[in-house]
Amino acid sequence: MAASWFPKWQKHSASAQGVVAPDKMLPLGQTIIMGLQHAVAMFGATVLMPLLMGLDPNLCVLMSGVGTLLFFLVTGGRVPSYLGSSAAFVGVVITVTGFTGQGINPHLSLALGGVMACGLIYTVIGLVVMKTGTRWIEKLMPPVVTGAVVMAIGLNLAPIAIRSVSASQFDSWMAVITLVCIGAVAVFTRGMVQRLLILIGLIVACAIDMLLTNGLGLGEPVNFALIDNAPWFGLPATTAPSFDSHAIFLIAPVAVILVAENLGHIKAVAGMTGKNMDPWMGRAFVGDGLATLLSGASGGSGVTTYAENIGVMAVTRVYSTLVFVAAAVIAILLGFSPKFGALIHTIPGPVIGGASIVVFGLIAVAGAKIWVQNAVDLGQNGNLIMAAVTLVAGAGDFSLRIGSFTLGGIGTATFGAILLNAILNYQRKAGLADSPVVEPEQ
Repeated sequence: MAASWFPKWQKHSASAQGVVAPDKMLPLGQTIIMGLQHAVAMFGATVLMPLLMGLDPNLCVLMSGVGTLLFFLVTGGRVPSYLGSSAAFVGVVITVTGFTGQGINPHLSLALGGVMACGLIYTVIGLVVMKTGTRWIEKLMPPVVTGAVVMAIGLNLAPIAIRSVSASQFDSWMAVITLVCIGAVAVFTRGMVQRLLILIGLIVACAIDMLLTNGLGLGEPVNFALIDNAPWFGLPATTAPSFDSHAIFLIAPVAVILVAENLGHIKAVAGMTGKNMDPWMGRAFVGDGLATLLSGASGGSGVTTYAENIGVMAVTRVYSTLVFVAAAVIAILLGFSPKFGALIHTIPGPVIGGASIVVFGLIAVAGAKIWVQNAVDLGQNGNLIMAAVTLVAGAGDFSLRIGSFTLGGIGTATFGAILLNAILNYQRKAGLADSPVVEPEQ
């Protein structure tokens, strides 16, 4: 562990080749440009996730910037990372509030108490890791568990996405067009444009929607009055949290997902930079947890490290943590613009629905990717049974009632995966040989 809290940033030589290390400093102009690129990279999901949950996107963008600055301070500027709205909260927030998918969530305060509880648990885990290390987390949540839980979250959200685009045939077809737009950007573009596939795909789909509705009158036209009436600068609307035991017990377990997610991201950055970041893992958890706690207290979403920004780092090979300070400041400035928020709210519902199908599907596929990258052996009966139960419990929204408390599908999938893995893994270590699972006759 370093003697000083912050590193001594040194200027990166213009003639130097290769990686710009976390403790290197680019010229101010380059730092701002790189920060803008990271702000744009986080923009698509950080705006889409709040819309799916009925949160104020202005506030969520603002709190993503504030959370990133807080993360920078807690980690001592040693871990390059941007914190944006986490997709892991979408399903549980919708379940708790009964949000229908349009406008601001009228029961948002119920969810915010759960988000704060999640942030508190996450912070406590971080403090424990600072004292004990990460080995116990890796043992409790190996890749077979985290992959299954992430897949279950994506599958649990699937019915929500489909219902959001089923109001009319036009909505359904517009969702299909949105899927094609995002897919085309993902496949037929390269570089930074490809990294922004959700954002670029949304822009193209919105243009097509306006052509079909405002131009040809085939559906509900886009109303730009909200943008015209919104001021350029102003404070975003905040919401005070309320604390309900059901909401807290449903949302708080998301901390397990955030821990696994952050752990994987920091390991990935360590691999790219060639620097051991395990000494800062506990600080990273604490920073992420405190940022989630602060965001929930003001009316924003829980936050997490962003894969999109890790992708940008992989492409540019610039890991200077000062770049993320610039990105955070840019996000804060955007958050103080009501006109920016009004622009977001003009995105047509079918376009958001189509994008949500892609995003929720990507969440599910990300779980499978964890299995592939870590060579998870599904030939072992323990892994196979745990994964099978977790996926069906999550996809089917299997709930368990304990007294007056109900544990929803994501909660049962998460805790079920951890407990099943521990039990079956114990049996395997005790010497119980795996016997082949009998395949059903075709």
